[in-house]
Amino acid sequence: MKRSQHRILTTHTGSLPRPADLLAMMAANADRRTLADRVRSAVAETVRQQVDAGIDIVSDGEMSKPSFVHYVTGRIRGFEGINTDPLGLDLDEGFHGYMAWRRPLMTGGNPFESRPECIAPLAWQGDATLRTDIDNLRAALRGLAVEEAFIPCASVSVVAQRLANAYYPSHEAYVQGIAEAMRPEYREIAASGFLVQVDAPEMCMDRNLPEFRDKPMADYRKRLMLWVDALNYALTDVPEEQVRFHVCWGNFEGPHVHDVPLRDIVDIVLRVKAAAYSVEASNPRHAHEWKVWREVRLPDGKVLIPGVIDSVTNFVEHPELVADRILTYAAIVGRERVIAGTDCGFGTAAVMGSVYPPIVWAKLRALSEGAALASKTLWA
Repeated sequence: MKRSQHRILTTHTGSLPRPADLLAMMAANADRRTLADRVRSAVAETVRQQVDAGIDIVSDGEMSKPSFVHYVTGRIRGFEGINTDPLGLDLDEGFHGYMAWRRPLMTGGNPFESRPECIAPLAWQGDATLRTDIDNLRAALRGLAVEEAFIPCASVSVVAQRLANAYYPSHEAYVQGIAEAMRPEYREIAASGFLVQVDAPEMCMDRNLPEFRDKPMADYRKRLMLWVDALNYALTDVPEEQVRFHVCWGNFEGPHVHDVPLRDIVDIVLRVKAAAYSVEASNPRHAHEWKVWREVRLPDGKVLIPGVIDSVTNFVEHPELVADRILTYAAIVGRERVIAGTDCGFGTAAVMGSVYPPIVWAKLRALSEGAALASKTLWA
């Protein structure tokens, strides 16, 4: 994994806006070959747009995936049922009626209103679709100058938390079954030469589930430890240097008044066998948490990827603000160990989007411009 040795490198969290015609084809269940051809060209388009915006470490934008987690149902056998029970996340957070007010403003539906359900033993079956994703990204990179490329993957625990279990006798057994099933995905991405980004929003946001909302923090931390141990097991065959670990408090605009503080869980996040940790750092509820890194030592040799632009508003951050945020983190952990990133993805599900696509690219340009400003100061 590259470090910011001569300048601040830039990246993002993975998902990017899908072209309108691709969304329409997904919604209409277009025939497999037609859809595959459009996904391949969409990956090429989004990689070029990332390069044009000045992004150094790029992804495929998750063009092929219906969402950052639901895609696994096509790669793991056993998710053959549907669970209609509500997930239980209180997005109103005491501001009753907020989501009902906001729903008409959203561009799509809620992908978690009906959840795939595990009703049989889980087993990997995704060689072909994963190979296609790898081949599409490799083809898109030909002739372009980038530092590195990564492919996002669902964490073991976000699968366990978002896809219901009706087969395994316990949560622990379910998590272990997912870990076994996800091992080939992590391993094959790394073997291809790309970085593996593991997306784990549940590490932060699931403190707000009914299961933990009114329980002691110790109970929640115990569950986090279970999840991290299972993920580390699933990453057994993956070099640590090829892993990025992303956590956030949910890619939605809302009150966030009940978010778990980063300070309460950061030590467990850092137990994940990864070379870099991508952490939401720009939204108004967590922008102050740069101070945590003055108290908690980033392990030697590891990289921090703070989100220096947000992913849920249509404000385009000023490059000087972006530079200020980068400089703050560089002063704490060292310039070589900071890569400038985004709070979360801009297209976490095909049916959802908060930021107008042309503004996404303006925000990413502001990210790269801010990184250039910070680099002038840091390497003066």
